[in-house]
Amino acid sequence: MSEQAQWDSSLSFIFAMIGAAVGLGNIWRFSYVLYSNGGGSFFIPYFIAIAIMGIPFLILEYGVGFSFKDSFSNILKKINPKYEIIAWILVSFVFIVVIYYMVILSWDLVYLLTSFTFGWGTDTAAYFTNTVGGSSNLSSAGFLLIPTTVGVALLWVALWFISHKDVDKGIGKFSKVLIPLLFIIMAFIVVYAITLPGSGVGISTLLSPDWSKLLDVNIWLAAFAQIIFSLSMGQAIALTYASYLPKNSRLTDNVLIVVASNSGFEIFTAFGVFSILGFMSVNSGMPMTDLITEGTGLIFIVFPMIFNIMGPIGRVIAPLLFLAILFAGITSALGFFEPMLNSISAKFSMSRKRAATILSVIGCVFSLMLTTGISSYLVGIIDSFVNEFGILLLIGVQCIIFAWFYGLDHFVPILNEHGLLKVGKVWKTIIKYVLPIFLIIIWAIGIVQLFASAEPFAIMIDLVIIIGVLVVSFALTKFKASN
Repeated sequence: MSEQAQWDSSLSFIFAMIGAAVGLGNIWRFSYVLYSNGGGSFFIPYFIAIAIMGIPFLILEYGVGFSFKDSFSNILKKINPKYEIIAWILVSFVFIVVIYYMVILSWDLVYLLTSFTFGWGTDTAAYFTNTVGGSSNLSSAGFLLIPTTVGVALLWVALWFISHKDVDKGIGKFSKVLIPLLFIIMAFIVVYAITLPGSGVGISTLLSPDWSKLLDVNIWLAAFAQIIFSLSMGQAIALTYASYLPKNSRLTDNVLIVVASNSGFEIFTAFGVFSILGFMSVNSGMPMTDLITEGTGLIFIVFPMIFNIMGPIGRVIAPLLFLAILFAGITSALGFFEPMLNSISAKFSMSRKRAATILSVIGCVFSLMLTTGISSYLVGIIDSFVNEFGILLLIGVQCIIFAWFYGLDHFVPILNEHGLLKVGKVWKTIIKYVLPIFLIIIWAIGIVQLFASAEPFAIMIDLVIIIGVLVVSFALTKFKASN
């Protein structure tokens, strides 16, 4: 049987958890969500969502992982053998996140290397389509985007190199280096950005409050959805990392540190993003509404356009931005990889090195399949489905299992033993009643919107994912491990 790993200190755990939480969404998604959901008024539902969902659920995950000190699949199996398949379904969905996440990181790696010469040219949209991300034209599926393909292979080697080591020597060591570097780089970018001419226009656009939006239920749902994805809630990452904690760890206090770091980073970054957009608006005469977008459009099309007109400083800011995205992405990818790695290692009594090697080869093969001429189109389909259908539903299922079938009273003494923040009736009420209701509502709305606008090709991909996840999860559940 493989021995349960352990962090060499709580500091390693905190940096690893911050790394898992702070990812691509913090840099390219939050500012758009903030702007499009009421600006400054969005902070009210945002902080309420943190208080009644983000913090309580992370506390639950820490408590479960620290109490059982086992893989997610074994934890649910111990509660009830029938629940093991639920664990495998969740870690399979999270493993799929790693697969497409590495493709996005490959795009970033290509841009990082290109940023030294501004090789994306003046038509940044064409560069992304033709060289890196492809398009939605299915006839382009027959060829590979070679720079992205090579980048994927290199990044999987890097992920394997870090993950195959013991957690304190691999994830812990690298997180303690990459996370401080990430924060330093972003601090430099943001501080410089707010000194640019036009930055005030951007920040004003970002923060201008629309108080009437607070009466729109969609704004509240957007806030809760942002917290779920921003903190990587319910994806067995926090639970797995917490299972490696040494005795006498201050669980609830660590939750507050991670949540504060994550929110602080994405709010701070939003100021930088909109300062740069404001600079572009003033210098080009383009209205802010034409520049504001999220995701790949913002980072890989709009920002290179801005760097082109920045002058010499653009050649400094551009590499730093893409380097920061790479650091944020790698630490998050390590978190997404860990639940499956830990569960496979425990299930098959396999060494961490061997499990990491097998999973890296499998993951790399599937990632390479997403580097064709429809790369970005495929990634978009898979990302929406995995998060809005799979993971979101399974977060609610976890609430029900741990609160209703296992019992939260098992975790309260452990959580309250060393931390300054104590949990009790309010926390248990939130986990048992409030969270499942909110999660079911968000999931139902998301599914309706997802399938209402889905094209036949997207539905086909979604069905392939469902069948693949169920088959793999059923097979792993039925496998009888030798003890």
